[in-house]
Amino acid sequence: MADAFTAPGRFFRGNLHTHSTRSDGVLAPDEVCRRYRDQGYDFLALTDHFIGHYGYPMVDTRPYRSNDFTTIIGAELHSGAMLNGELWHILAVGLPFDFAPPDAPGFSPVEGMESGASLAQRAREAGAFVAVAHPQWSGLTLADARAIEAAHAVEVYNHGCWAGCDRADGWAINDLLLSEGRRLTAVATDDAHFSEPDHFGGWVMVKAEENDPDALVAALKSGHHYSSQGPEIRRVEVSDRYVEVECSAAVTVIVQGHGQAAQAHHGLSMTRASVRTKRLDESPWLRVTVVDAAGRRAWTNPYWR
Repeated sequence: MADAFTAPGRFFRGNLHTHSTRSDGVLAPDEVCRRYRDQGYDFLALTDHFIGHYGYPMVDTRPYRSNDFTTIIGAELHSGAMLNGELWHILAVGLPFDFAPPDAPGFSPVEGMESGASLAQRAREAGAFVAVAHPQWSGLTLADARAIEAAHAVEVYNHGCWAGCDRADGWAINDLLLSEGRRLTAVATDDAHFSEPDHFGGWVMVKAEENDPDALVAALKSGHHYSSQGPEIRRVEVSDRYVEVECSAAVTVIVQGHGQAAQAHHGLSMTRASVRTKRLDESPWLRVTVVDAAGRRAWTNPYWR
């Protein structure tokens, strides 16, 4: 089965989680798109908060597409309460404009509203790529995460949550779900509002044959992507004894798996690493982290053995 590094096509860089003045962002949609385009991104999903307070916006960003930049229609969906009593945040990219809104008047749960699990399922059935947003920021429990069975992915790094409250992580939840057999992938995002330094810090590299919204969403669903804060991952090959990695200059390459299973390889300006997997022999899955000299990371999706 092809992964991001053997699938046909080329890598396109994009951000899947962004806000504008259509909800609680500070820049108009056209300016948000301009900034990402001029920063060198290939695509952007503008995902404003899909709640009644903002009129359930599904922002039409098609006018801002060009020959070398495209947009994916999406939203950050909200309905139902997590175990901590707060509202669900679910990222949905590739939604149709006629997606039916839940009864979500604001950022607080109301009695009788649709559950987060049901809303995520509807989004997936409508054709969207669905991710559990910012688990650490949300105070998500493992029981909460288990409930979203329709999710394709977990948001494992959220740059806005790093900038605003030092709660950027989603790998802890993702790894626990992987060890329960959930075949989830991972995405890094900005969650940019442009009200603080919450932009251009986390992205996905999606392997597709063209920079087209449908092709990008299909590649995301197929797991043909990796996530990054800066480093590039160029090749990963998994064998019975080693994981071979080619990447941009790195100081550490780590292979992680179930529980305490992990093995790291350290060096200076490494562009290749061969990591033994003896410590991961009992793990049904593994994934790779690449760390550069500035401490920035890139992450593969899980490999199932």
